[in-house]
Amino acid sequence: MADHDDTLPQDLPGLRVRIDAVDRELLALINRRAALAHAVGEIKKKEGSPVFRPEREQQVIENLKSINPGPLKNESLAPIWREVMSACRALETPTRVAFLGPAGTFSEEAALNYFGSSIVRVPCASIDEVFRATSAGSADFGVVPVENSTEGAVARSMDLFLTTPLNIVGETSLLVRHNLLRLREDLQGITAVCAHPQALGQCHEWLSQHLPGVERRPVTSNAEGARLASKDPSLAALASTRAGNEFGLHVVAPGVQDDPRNRTRFVMVADPLKQPLPAPSGVDCTSLVIAVPNLPGAMHDLLVPLKDAGVSMSRFESRPARSGQWEYYFYIDLQGHPDEPRVAQALQVLRAKCSFFKLLGGYPLDRH
Repeated sequence: MADHDDTLPQDLPGLRVRIDAVDRELLALINRRAALAHAVGEIKKKEGSPVFRPEREQQVIENLKSINPGPLKNESLAPIWREVMSACRALETPTRVAFLGPAGTFSEEAALNYFGSSIVRVPCASIDEVFRATSAGSADFGVVPVENSTEGAVARSMDLFLTTPLNIVGETSLLVRHNLLRLREDLQGITAVCAHPQALGQCHEWLSQHLPGVERRPVTSNAEGARLASKDPSLAALASTRAGNEFGLHVVAPGVQDDPRNRTRFVMVADPLKQPLPAPSGVDCTSLVIAVPNLPGAMHDLLVPLKDAGVSMSRFESRPARSGQWEYYFYIDLQGHPDEPRVAQALQVLRAKCSFFKLLGGYPLDRH
């Protein structure tokens, strides 16, 4: 192989010739992989099994990391191979993915990071519409935000898990960088800043310091805020640079989020009748929502089965049940997969103790 030759040319033209040769080899190998993936797809069609298996794709990436000789860094492997696998999947039926639109949102970025760019994008006007499109079958998967490191849980997503049949089949986490965008290149004359309520909260201190007294206008998504700002020079938006490019806006102030490590976690949802839960990958998360009887010690009884089974809890959130009786639903993430014996044991005991129990999903953890 040309790239393994120790006697590399020392001049730029010679190195470029060598790179071109390697690129031709890569293209041939990628096409061979695509042919194999197509053959797998034909077998899956006959069996009626799903084309997309997140645990299998995770396994492929982790196996490559374990044998990677460098100099390519391990963190670079996942995006490269996700694109390769996305293109191979698209040889069958392109995957339709719903997300909170319009184009340029962080939800769209999360969809592309997880599924690759060879998908059919289905932008939706609201999180409700993402759930509706996925439930109705107009999208194969939906991508919804569930929590932010600054503002906490995304309440609307959590509420919709109660009323829809969708399961969680995957997750991804994005480092969220908000920029102040507008048609003009300065801060003068801004009458309102338009953004999703979560983004407004994540930039509260910066807005208070630099734009005191300016209206903070909640809209359905940050990209919608960018669209509005593109129509009115007195408006500004909090959004990604992709949204700014999409709507022809200037970045007046970059990185205005109060926490430079601000991250948002997104989950991938699907109809369980069409997309079964992923098999155990070895590093998984189990998500569920429960309610317990309003009795003394009920919460303690909830935690004991987890301790007895040796299952760790990585997330615990509560939401009002809206019954008027001060009752709550509890959203829990457990380390492990529902098919693992220790997790299955804990879930069985929990189910018997709960007044409401719904398994939301078991899926590979985001390790990138």
